[in-house]
Amino acid sequence: MRRTSRRLADGREILYFDEKPDAPERVAVDTRDLPPVAAASEIRLDPLTGEWVAMAAHRQTRTYKPPADLCPLCPSKPGKPSEIPESDYDVAVFENRFPSFAQGVPGERSTLDGASLVPVAPGRGRCEVVCFTSEHDGSFAGLNPGRVRTVLDAWADRTSFLSTVDGVEQVFPFENRGEEIGVTLHHPHGQIYGYPFVTPKTERMLEVARAYRAEHGRPVLGDVLAAERASGARVLAEGRYWTAFVPPAARWPVHVQVVPHRQVPDLPELTGAERDDFAEVYLRVLRSCDALYGRPLPYIAGWHQAPVHRDRDLGWLHLELFSVLRSPDKLKYLAGSESGMAVWINDATPEQIAERLRSAI
Repeated sequence: MRRTSRRLADGREILYFDEKPDAPERVAVDTRDLPPVAAASEIRLDPLTGEWVAMAAHRQTRTYKPPADLCPLCPSKPGKPSEIPESDYDVAVFENRFPSFAQGVPGERSTLDGASLVPVAPGRGRCEVVCFTSEHDGSFAGLNPGRVRTVLDAWADRTSFLSTVDGVEQVFPFENRGEEIGVTLHHPHGQIYGYPFVTPKTERMLEVARAYRAEHGRPVLGDVLAAERASGARVLAEGRYWTAFVPPAARWPVHVQVVPHRQVPDLPELTGAERDDFAEVYLRVLRSCDALYGRPLPYIAGWHQAPVHRDRDLGWLHLELFSVLRSPDKLKYLAGSESGMAVWINDATPEQIAERLRSAI
């Protein structure tokens, strides 16, 4: 793989990840007249839960459902410059023009209204966009294993870099797919957030992992993985280095975890063989998801990685995919119990979900 770093018209970085070393040199210039990015996000600590909440009001003006011929993630064409100046690409990564977190955010740590109850800090971090393919009408499920490997290498590269960015405490690569999820750009892409804090979900998972190890002397996800492989009731796909299964307490109508057989804290720690095997296993999962209802499944898929600076011995890298679609034309809405109290009520058992996905393909 060849990696090339360039700059967009407003100074943001763009990187090209080419699968072939003899691919065209990435020298195209961004000809747009763009104002500098002016991110003004801040984070506030909820005094009742101890969780950080981000405020990013400047994102109200971000691009919203443009027509296909004006897609900002397609390669640039004569008279139609986009976020990607090249006329073609394999995988491209660039700094988000409307970031939730950014390095240039002004301000200092303080408290709300001058009292000590609610700490406030600048939302300093970094947000990047990852384009999986130059094909506007493609999908991650439609990629070949080689391209999935390139995307995985790009995720690992960005995780390594973002882990060195000032203030970043956790790196989260993820993909939102489908209008039902809230996607406003249909080109196949994902994002990477470099958070200025460890996220609430990760904090809770670390607490559980720490307590389980203290009691049993083993990692909890390792025992879950072993139990799922032994049972097979919820397993969807298995390779030499990865297993995909519906979690035993699945929250969503479609809910899958893809777990490596070896404990590693994050993507950069995966070997080449593990990366290749992930591509095969994950593509089987995605294709069964798209076959489930005979239509492209809207989903969120994200990587759980260990924090950058602490508890790396407790983390066990894995990918989680879930969907709000509970039938071909019905959504699972997060209503009172889920949204109000974070108590999930699923309309199907994990065993039923697994059987439906296995049967779909």
